[in-house]
Amino acid sequence: MHQAALLGGMIQDAHHYGWEVAQPIRHDWRKMAEAVQNHVKSLNWGHRVQLQDRKVKYFNIKASFINKHTVCGIAKSGKETLLSADHIVIATGGRPRYPTHIEGALEYGITSDDIFWLKESPGKTLVVGASYVALECAGFLTGIGLDTTVMMRSIPLRGFDQQMSSLVMEHMESHGTQFLRGCIPTCIKKLPDGQLQVTWEDRTSGKKDTGIFDTVLWAIGRIPETRNLNLKEVGVNINPENQKIIVDAQDITSVPHIYAIGDVAEGRPELTPTAIMAGKLLAQRLFGQSSDLMDYNNVPTTVFTPLEYGCVGLSEEEAVAHHGQEHIEVYHAYYKPLEFTVAERDASQCYIKMVCLREPPQLVLGLHFLGPNAGEVTQGFALGIK
Repeated sequence: MHQAALLGGMIQDAHHYGWEVAQPIRHDWRKMAEAVQNHVKSLNWGHRVQLQDRKVKYFNIKASFINKHTVCGIAKSGKETLLSADHIVIATGGRPRYPTHIEGALEYGITSDDIFWLKESPGKTLVVGASYVALECAGFLTGIGLDTTVMMRSIPLRGFDQQMSSLVMEHMESHGTQFLRGCIPTCIKKLPDGQLQVTWEDRTSGKKDTGIFDTVLWAIGRIPETRNLNLKEVGVNINPENQKIIVDAQDITSVPHIYAIGDVAEGRPELTPTAIMAGKLLAQRLFGQSSDLMDYNNVPTTVFTPLEYGCVGLSEEEAVAHHGQEHIEVYHAYYKPLEFTVAERDASQCYIKMVCLREPPQLVLGLHFLGPNAGEVTQGFALGIK
């Protein structure tokens, strides 16, 4: 869907390059949604086929522990299956969080799990949150021509470099995404015509305000799927603050033969490729092929906002906190991507910075890149920094 929005921008650029594109340009949500959903279904089907080819038994059931070596799974039909094993890996991931204390939040709001499965266009949308999920969704909704507002309680992209975050937001704002800063929603009501009336409070002034939207999307963080696993009964320790499972460097929980990988494990980056790699290494350690541990340092990541932001290593804030301001040197530059030149696109947020140790040989601690194809660019630099 991010790609769909980028294509819209390219169509705008096309006439500068001599292409005659009929105006007005229209976007068909239905067509895009169907294509995206079919792609995801084919991926899921492919995984099932691969499991079958490798003689892995696949059960589509919801499981929980009944003792340290046994889980009980319940199918949609209600049929129960008991499975026992020497090793058990928990890789249940997380789900988007709903703010259940807000009236109407659950009944009328949707999450990022739902937006990709909508059959019809979400129309005028309020995105609540300032995480990368919030900004990515708001970015592509604006990009395909929808009226989109982001309501954020505090800072955008918490945990990322804040200078880069403000450039990401500046770009989004200049391309039509609206921002309500320092605001929190208090109530959602459904109007007779099916639209949603949202009431919110400005945290600085204490004033209340309302707005009408077709869709409200919650992007206020995720919670791990641990609540219904019966972990306490079998002695698997979790962090009571965030419900994540506590693991050691070998992904072992407080029960020696039970492991946890991915978003469900405490202190791990919430990134799919990281979880996949951790799973491969765990399998190799369990069955004697190697003793390699997953290295969670310098894991590159990209935020797929309309202007993509890729980074690897420390943010400037983290580098200063670890090494002290006087030991840090930051190299930075604005630049103009080639594809912005002929189309005379505004490149005022295209920016790159390198956070280094000041003493020679000036080891690179972090690299931050804001511009087209940031994911691909960051991949290469990640290898260098590694």
